[in-house]
Amino acid sequence: MAGEKILIVDDDKNICELLRLYLAKEGYAVTLAYDGEAAFDAFEREKPNLVLLDVMMPKMDGWEVCRKIREKGNTPVIMLTAKGETFDKVLGLELGADDYVVKPFDTKEVVARIKAVLRRCAPAEETREGLITYDNLSVDLARYELKVKGKTVDAPPKELELLYYLASHPNRVFTRDQLLDEVWGFEYYGDSRTIDVHVKRLREKLEGASDEWSLKTVWGVGYKFEVKD
Repeated sequence: MAGEKILIVDDDKNICELLRLYLAKEGYAVTLAYDGEAAFDAFEREKPNLVLLDVMMPKMDGWEVCRKIREKGNTPVIMLTAKGETFDKVLGLELGADDYVVKPFDTKEVVARIKAVLRRCAPAEETREGLITYDNLSVDLARYELKVKGKTVDAPPKELELLYYLASHPNRVFTRDQLLDEVWGFEYYGDSRTIDVHVKRLREKLEGASDEWSLKTVWGVGYKFEVKD
């Protein structure tokens, strides 16, 4: 992943500099910003491959910056939050955040998470593979496009990735924690309510599309993409 651009956004300049040093050693090109407005300006100017984004910042908070980034596309976003801050993980996920890191953090862990998120996102950006089709359903992870009955349906990146993952393993049951790990990579900070929120929204968009498949709840366990024989 060396050579890719990382935008670090935090009003604590010491944190920014520490992360910059570690990431530069790994071969990344790093840009720093210390408030929300400067962050979005840098995002549009530098077009980074990933944004490491603090939640509480002057001028524009991390939620708003994440929202504006998502309006522009699917650039991966990892949120930073201080321990003890009220942090709505579900809201962040709905806005399209890809992962979270809680301060104080281990710098090596942050670098590892950045690498993991970039790995997860790379196939969708670099190849036309990643297309799954069923009756009246097309999930295209390369284009981040969902089609139901031939019509394009708006879906946030994580909704689409969750549906793609489930549909890639038809009739296999996954727990909520498994889905968090596989789709979001939340090995430590995952909130299982997130899955319920996304499945509910997907069901609304897929309702009545086909009798040959469905998103099923397996009570006491989790979810599966059920395909009829």
